[in-house]
Amino acid sequence: MGRLVVVSNRTANLTKKTQAGGLTVGIVDALKSQDGLWMGWDGRISEDISAPKQEKYDNVTTLTTSLTPEEHEKYYLGFSNKVLWPAFHYRLDLMDYRTEFADCYASVNERFAATLAPQLKQDDVIWVHDYHMIPMAAKLRQKGCGNKIGFFLHIPFPSIDVFSAVPRHEWLRSCLLQYDLIGFQTVNDVQNFHRYLKEHSDADIISPELVRVDGRTIHIGHFPIGIDVKQFAQTSSKPDDTVELERIRRKMLKRFQIISADRLDYSKGLPHRIKAFRKFLDLYPEYQGHAEYLQIASPSREDVTAYGDIKSELEQLAGAVNGKFADFNWAPIQYINRSIARSKLAPLFKSSLIGLITPLRDGMNLVAKEYVAAQDDADPGILILSKFAGAAEELSEALIVNPYDINDVAQAIQKAATMPLAERQLRHRKLLKRVTEHDAQWWQREYLDALLGKTERPQLIHQFTKHSPIHLTT
Repeated sequence: MGRLVVVSNRTANLTKKTQAGGLTVGIVDALKSQDGLWMGWDGRISEDISAPKQEKYDNVTTLTTSLTPEEHEKYYLGFSNKVLWPAFHYRLDLMDYRTEFADCYASVNERFAATLAPQLKQDDVIWVHDYHMIPMAAKLRQKGCGNKIGFFLHIPFPSIDVFSAVPRHEWLRSCLLQYDLIGFQTVNDVQNFHRYLKEHSDADIISPELVRVDGRTIHIGHFPIGIDVKQFAQTSSKPDDTVELERIRRKMLKRFQIISADRLDYSKGLPHRIKAFRKFLDLYPEYQGHAEYLQIASPSREDVTAYGDIKSELEQLAGAVNGKFADFNWAPIQYINRSIARSKLAPLFKSSLIGLITPLRDGMNLVAKEYVAAQDDADPGILILSKFAGAAEELSEALIVNPYDINDVAQAIQKAATMPLAERQLRHRKLLKRVTEHDAQWWQREYLDALLGKTERPQLIHQFTKHSPIHLTT
């Protein structure tokens, strides 16, 4: 293998000693070991697109460019986040398709490819990330690039009916089939893609992992992304006076905390979550005055109208619950609409009895894995997880719920609140083992080995579909 070349919408700040996010954690070490190159948007919006900027951090080179206001509006906010994001999260009702969005999306990928192509060496291996960059391989192939090119989709791949409703889905399919390896988060994503190919293409399905198109063999697989478990666990154990004082206060008052931490996004199911917590207080009034729900919702894509709408809805719902149930020394919901540093978030997870992670649809959801990693082995909390999060395929010892069913979620909260310590410990051991084994480093090794043809992974197609049940001995 020559250099690893990574292409993504944004590049990370490589001057930071510790990195956040599965993509960055997973690939930085690989880039360093291969004298790698990372290309992406630098975050600037400017009418004047200057020459691409190259910078060196240790032995990793970044190649970045700005976007014009039109590109930001049509490529990023437009086709990427008003068409692909809602569609891939099963929200066709929120899709805002305009021809100029797709045209600009294609042209930005063309410009990125034109910038990258002269930098490539013959033995470079190219790894393209996420829905912003689906056409990248096709654009590079048009420029004569014969390198190995892999693609990884971080968000869900939708069902056949949903994907076929996306304008220009045939073009997106043809772009995907220019890659040598297409990686998804889950078995379900792989199966959805297979069903789509059978219905809407002339691809020859050789096996669950191989298809043939126009004389080319394309590998397909699922590679669930992980986190840096050791680093997050260490962060959760660092003393934080404010968090510790709150934990002591709750213990003295016989209270417990439920925590959620998400980007402010309609795919996360935040209004459903608040409604479920309200139902919990209605169904189990003995917990009024004792259960405290902390919802952290960091701002996200505020230029998209749908995000402003959900912000207003959350504020109204949280206010209504507090208005109905709050006492002079107890408020059931604490809602924070800003980003919280990981150094604070990790100990908050550790001090919370319940992690409530119930997206309506999610590619993986690394917050669920971070909650597991943060727990105290001797007295761990319980993860309540949506069946529609990709992480549910792996984390079957969590309490798996239907996020649309507020009664189901309310009853899961009650079950978690009354769960015996022995059962909490057993569930946590199983979850932590899996999260540790399949961490961010495992993810990048498995993907790159598959891209390079170093490993066969047929057993992985079913690896996370069946786990042993929870058995407790007294």
